Amino acid sequence: MHPRDHTSSAVPDVLARGLDVVFCGINPGLRSAAARVHFANPRNDFWRLLHAAGFTPRLLSPAEQHDLLTFGLGLTNSALRTTPGSSDLRRTDFAGSADRLERLALELRPRVIAFVGKEAYRGPFGGRPAHGPQERRLGETLLFVLPSTSPANASVPWDERLRWFLALHALVVRP
Repeated sequence: MHPRDHTSSAVPDVLARGLDVVFCGINPGLRSAAARVHFANPRNDFWRLLHAAGFTPRLLSPAEQHDLLTFGLGLTNSALRTTPGSSDLRRTDFAGSADRLERLALELRPRVIAFVGKEAYRGPFGGRPAHGPQERRLGETLLFVLPSTSPANASVPWDERLRWFLALHALVVRP
């Protein structure tokens, strides 16, 4: 992939029609790009939080990301360019991102798009989102902001991250 190519990602989306939740990270990091899987850094808490909150019946490894579809879950990113860290992203990396996410919502109709970190939401939509459900919707799709699971966000304790993952799970769990 050419470094200036913002139309494709080193880490392909994991998507299907009618999912409960599409988790939207900010962009692929170097480890994820090398492995071609989402949240590949072993210090990233994403997979552990998914399991601890009850989204998956067992702890999945990043290499098992396609198994998420069987649990009604998917994965994408706000920005497609690989960077060493999200601080290396530029405003132009989010060009067209809001439109792409809106198309995803209208075509695939997930119940929720959950942004993994405030910056994953802010990149496409701007503003200063709080954690939790957002007022903005994309078609019928709810938007929800989770704390970042990145090791760079270590200032947010595990229990606080888990609380938001549990809140999202409670929102989408089918009775």
